[in-house]
Formats: sequence, C-alpha cells, structure tokens
Amino acid sequence: MSRVGATDVPGASPGPEATPGSGTSPARETTAAPAPSPAPEASSASEAAPTPEAAATPKPSPAPDATRTPTPPTGAEPYLVVFTLWLLVFSSGSQTMILSPILPMIGDQLQIADSMLGTLVSVYSIMVGVFAILAGPVSDRIGRRRILILGTGTMTVALCLHGLVTGYVSFIAVRIFAGCAGGMLSGAAVSYIGDYFPYERRGWATGWVMSGSAFGQIFGIPLGILMASRWGFRSPFYLFAATMAATVLLLALRVPQPDVKRSRARLTVGQAASDYATMLKRPEIVWAAIAFFMMFLGVSIFVIYLPTWLERDLGVTGDQIALMFLVGGIANVLTGPQVGKLSDRIGRKRIILLGCLGLSILMLGTVRLVTGPVSAYVFFFFFMVLVATRISPFSALLTALVSDERRGSLMSLTVALGQVGFALGGAVAGPLFAEVGYVSNTVLSAAAVLAMGLIVWFFVPEPVPDRSPNPPT
Repeated sequence: MSRVGATDVPGASPGPEATPGSGTSPARETTAAPAPSPAPEASSASEAAPTPEAAATPKPSPAPDATRTPTPPTGAEPYLVVFTLWLLVFSSGSQTMILSPILPMIGDQLQIADSMLGTLVSVYSIMVGVFAILAGPVSDRIGRRRILILGTGTMTVALCLHGLVTGYVSFIAVRIFAGCAGGMLSGAAVSYIGDYFPYERRGWATGWVMSGSAFGQIFGIPLGILMASRWGFRSPFYLFAATMAATVLLLALRVPQPDVKRSRARLTVGQAASDYATMLKRPEIVWAAIAFFMMFLGVSIFVIYLPTWLERDLGVTGDQIALMFLVGGIANVLTGPQVGKLSDRIGRKRIILLGCLGLSILMLGTVRLVTGPVSAYVFFFFFMVLVATRISPFSALLTALVSDERRGSLMSLTVALGQVGFALGGAVAGPLFAEVGYVSNTVLSAAAVLAMGLIVWFFVPEPVPDRSPNPPT
C-alpha cells in the first residue's frame, strides 16, 4: 500500500514474497572486518568531515553499512513491521488531513473567526519541522523503536486532548502538542525501514508504509467527516487516537529494535548542530536536501489553489472535488506498491526522473487538459500515479546516503526542509494565482518538479547493495 524505490542489484534480488533480510549476515555492530574505504560518516561519536580525496571523487558513494544486508531480529515478522508502520502513517496522516475539511465546523462550534482558522493548520506544520530537527539525533542515539513509541504515545495523548478544547487558545495548544509528536514520527518511520530492511527491499517496504496516507485519504477522511457531522468535530480525533494507540501497542509488544549501530554523541543542541553541519559538508547530502525541498515546493504551488481554480473557472462543485481527491487516493494506493517493487529491481533514480518528467509535463498541460469534472477525475488519477513514483523511491534512496547512526538525523532534516518548501509554496501560490492566474502556478510548479528530478539524477548517488557479511577487501 505504498511506494518505493530501488537500485540495480547484482545477482538475483529477493522476490516480493521473500522474507526481507533473510540472509545469514551478522548484525553490523558485531562486524569487525575492516572496510577498504570508511564511510564519510564513520562510526565515531561525532561525524568526521570528508577527506580532501573523498571530496574530489566525482561520484560519492553512500556509506557501506547503509546498504549492507542487515539481519532483522526474530521478534517480529517483516510484514507485521510494515503493517505497524503503515498504521502509524495512516493515523498520523489522517489526523492532519481531517482538519481542513472540518475547519468551517470548528469555527462555527467554537466561534473562531475565519481569519484565525488557518493558523490551526500552519502551527502544526511549524512544530513538525522544528521537532523533526530535534528528534533526528535523539533517534540516532536511543534507537528508532524508542522514538517511535515515544512519538506515537505522545500523539495518542494529543489526539485525546482534542476532546477538551473549548476555544481558539486551547485548540491551538493541542495542535502545537500534536505537532511536537508529529515531528518525532516524521523521519523515524522511514529511518526504521532503513535499519530493518536491506537496501534492495526498502523500496517495497517504503511503498506499502507510505500508502497508509493514501488510505487515510480514501477511507479515514470521509469517515472522519461523517463522524464530525453526526457527533461533532471532536469525534474524528478520538477515532485516530484509537488507531494510534493500537500502533503504540504493536510497537511495544511486537516490533523489535533493529540491531544496528547507534550514535554515541552527546544529546546537546551544540552537538546536534555540529553533526548536522558536518553532514551538510557532503555535497550529495546537500543536493538530496535541496531535491526534497523542491519536491514539496512544487506540489504546494500546484495543489493548494487547484480546488479554487476548479470551482471558480470551471464550476466544479465541492462534492466533485472531494470525489476527485478520492480518485487520487485510489491511484496512489494502486500505484505505490507496484512502483516500489519496480524500483527495487531497475533502480530508484530512473523511476524518480521519469516520474518528475511526466509530472512536469502533466502540470504544464493542466489548463488545457482539465475542462470539467470528468476530465478532472482522469487528470488527478494520473497526477497521483506520478506523485507515487517520487516520494517513496526517494525516501528509500535517502536511507542509503548515510550510515546507520546518522540515518535519523538525515531523514528528519529532509522532513523539516519539506515542511519549509510546502509553506513557501503556499506563500508563493497565492499571489501568483491572484495576479497572473492559475496557469502561472502550473508553470512554476512544473519547473520545481523537473528541477528535483534533474538534481536526483545528476547529483545524488545510487548505491549498489553489498550483500556480503563484510565488505570485500
């Protein structure tokens, strides 16, 4: 139920039904054989800057231990791990998406002015970005499982507290609290996939996990809207609190902490800032971060005013727009897992580039292609198919750019930059739409999407997984 990415793997790779990581290689911490060329982020307490020789290398390669086949602990089946992370993404994504369609109801029941309702959405995004940066080094130090339990537990409490809101101040307070939890979770799920699954299976796993958000779009949001209409705006948050609580139990009882190397660096603001700065000295990390930023920037510029354009210029109704998003969610679910398996076989970069090329062309043709509700459904179906070809493959690719003890920091950094890109896109989209028209949104968003694809293709390396227990000497 999600999407993924892959690389050209020498030899036969495990099939979709194979148990990931079923090889006999020992855990990475216990491997003592020397590697011929240490990763730029060696397994030291704090990350060392790349050597001049490494910096001069035209195509930097990811850390060896980032792609070496791990042996998953035996406490949980891989499919249970995927389902648990899928349920996490479903719950977290649904509680975020439900807010926009029930904002008018919240305003009426709590007497909050329309001008203030938008801040309930934006404050959550801000806190996710801030806490993602803070949580990354923590997860590298204490382990992904612990940060996931902490984040899901906090989110469960935050969602329950939505039942106690009485006005604007209390509502924005619980959204801030929920944003803190969202920041803890944002990079940890994909980081866990990188810890648990071998690189040639991360596309498959990421694809299914990320489809949880699309399932929320298909089932969670319509159900939440019906519940809010019948029992008040607080009821959907109780629903998603229940599914998040189930995630906490699964994480605590059935999902193990992968046996991977952890950071030994002190958990201080100064140390975290130093580690981030050192990581950003690597050009491929900088380019990957820029690509992630461009991915969210382009989508934001395009999507935010798409419903407004459809309503005002084409006369599409609100119900028809809701159906369009439902069709898009179905496209995402159908495409994601298949793209994941494909990218595990033929390589993530080519899937990402083709997706970006197709998406940019589709965006440029929006105004001419979409002429009414039916064409909008067809257009948005293919739009979401192409979106599915980028997010999961790119996330899986990111997991191999750094060694185990830096993976959480990298994923959290890119999530934070994605939040910034989405916010900036929203700020730019409004003036463009008002002053020039929606065609300007389509052109700028297409340029951002194409830029992302070219950056990934030319500047972000794709590793060849090392299937041996130890690197060759």
